[in-house]
Amino acid sequence: MLKHGAGGRAMRRLIEDAFLRAFRTDPEVPGGLIGVSAMDDGGAVRIGDRWLVLTTDSHVIQPPFFPGGDIGRLAVCGTVNDLAMMGATEVLGLTCSVILEDGFPRADLDRILESMRRACDEASAVVLAGDTKVMGRREIDGIVINTAGIGLTTRIVRDSGLRPGDRLIVTGTLGDHGMSVMAKRHGLDLDADLRSDVAPLNGLIHAALAAAPDAIAAMKDPTRGGVATTLHEMASKSGVGIVVDEAMLPVRDAVRGVSELVGIDPLLVANEGKAVLGVRPEAVPIVLDAIRAHPLGAEARTIGVCTEDHAGMVILDTGFGRRLLAEPEGELLPRIC
Repeated sequence: MLKHGAGGRAMRRLIEDAFLRAFRTDPEVPGGLIGVSAMDDGGAVRIGDRWLVLTTDSHVIQPPFFPGGDIGRLAVCGTVNDLAMMGATEVLGLTCSVILEDGFPRADLDRILESMRRACDEASAVVLAGDTKVMGRREIDGIVINTAGIGLTTRIVRDSGLRPGDRLIVTGTLGDHGMSVMAKRHGLDLDADLRSDVAPLNGLIHAALAAAPDAIAAMKDPTRGGVATTLHEMASKSGVGIVVDEAMLPVRDAVRGVSELVGIDPLLVANEGKAVLGVRPEAVPIVLDAIRAHPLGAEARTIGVCTEDHAGMVILDTGFGRRLLAEPEGELLPRIC
């Protein structure tokens, strides 16, 4: 079902029940290997005193063009960002595989490839290899792109390193990508400036890591399933509870207005140019200053704290009381990335 590819509980169960059973590696970290069992943003192999990080992602977004980006920019940025979330901010190279439907407009393909080239320039990345296939009409929906990437880092950052007292920082406003794509897909004539946030984050993350290299305990980008799913995964893997301060959540007025109109919480919506960082409390000011100094991090906020209580749970403090922040079963907006 569509929900099994949407980033919530249903997708995680599918991965655990099917893919991990097929591809589990043993040992994992003790043998210098981080594989699929870690269910992180990528895998890694130790090479001498460094780690080679590898990640891959497929993109099936509908529509392929949307305010602020397109499927090509999304493919490059998504892979670059997954590498960055593991600490590999300098990209050694990317691969690009494209599956096209018979009849796909050449002008659209050229536009997508030019967008990919510009995104590569922004990320200081290069496509080293690729593959192209063409399917029959109605066998796929226009275009599918898979990208993979490799990078090196001296220190792996996992999404499971939180401990009580750590603070959660989000690097910018939430819900921009998902709401923008939803409005375009459904032809909503809204008097609102909705634009996707899709962007390569490796420069921003490099600055944060350089400012406090040992104080960033965990990182993850809140794509499918939004910030709610990301926080649940980080809390569960780290064995901590997370309390989120609702008043500190950065959401643009346009996104908040549309979310209220359609009844979709921005915390459940995909982002493609934001990251969630777990930071040791003493280093929060340093990390925030480094992030806010970057053009993509001006709206960064501290949104929550890790606790010993309620391990694996995410609690939203509304200012009037507290409630559990539910993890979505599946994406409310399928085919979003």
